[in-house]
Amino acid sequence: MLTIKTDYEIELMRKAGAIVRDVLEIVGNNAKPGVTTRKLDAIAYDYIKKCGAHPSFLGYGGFPSSICTSIDEEIVHGIPSGRVLEEGCLLKIDAGACLNGFHADAARTFLIGNVSEEKRLLAKACEESFFRGISILKDGIRLGDLGNCIQTFVEGKGYSVVRELVGHGIGRELHEDPSVPNYGIMGRGLRLSKNMTIAIEPMINYGTRKVQILEDNWTVVTQDGKPSAHYENTVVIKEEGVEILTL
Repeated sequence: MLTIKTDYEIELMRKAGAIVRDVLEIVGNNAKPGVTTRKLDAIAYDYIKKCGAHPSFLGYGGFPSSICTSIDEEIVHGIPSGRVLEEGCLLKIDAGACLNGFHADAARTFLIGNVSEEKRLLAKACEESFFRGISILKDGIRLGDLGNCIQTFVEGKGYSVVRELVGHGIGRELHEDPSVPNYGIMGRGLRLSKNMTIAIEPMINYGTRKVQILEDNWTVVTQDGKPSAHYENTVVIKEEGVEILTL
């Protein structure tokens, strides 16, 4: 069911969004060669709880951690562990927080130490594709327009867009309607309305767009083993444009 948020509900989501924004910055500052992803998860958990919120991912569908930590060919949903970050890897951190009954969700791709130019450009393109997409948003724009804008930019750079994983509505639930694909056809799809809140999250691959899930039943990886990047923010649709709640 689609939900249009009240101004009061959006204000609650702003507060949750500020926590997510800050936890990503804090975790990113601690993401260095030699640090374990479990340590980053503990830092995120402690900060979110300190703010009086609950990690949205912890226990969601059985997920065992507060954040997702996905490295190189891991696209999303990597589980924090004793794995040590290595020089030159791409680390994707996805985080969510629930405060006063409302969620916010965002993700970033961090460059660990000195990364290759190929990885750096992939991460840059992923972030830019998000901002290209939101640049066209306003009341009445169709989801196909958003997806097409992201897809056209990404594929124009020679990368591929993951199809099996998409963005989503967000609010009282972490995942609400509608699904928000990062690909699409202009003029098709649901019309976005003022005060709808959605999480837009391009996931792009250096090689094939095809994916597979590891034996942990969570971690999604590229089928060819080439690196992937992820960038996400929670936004609210305005009459003209959007407001980013997690930036």
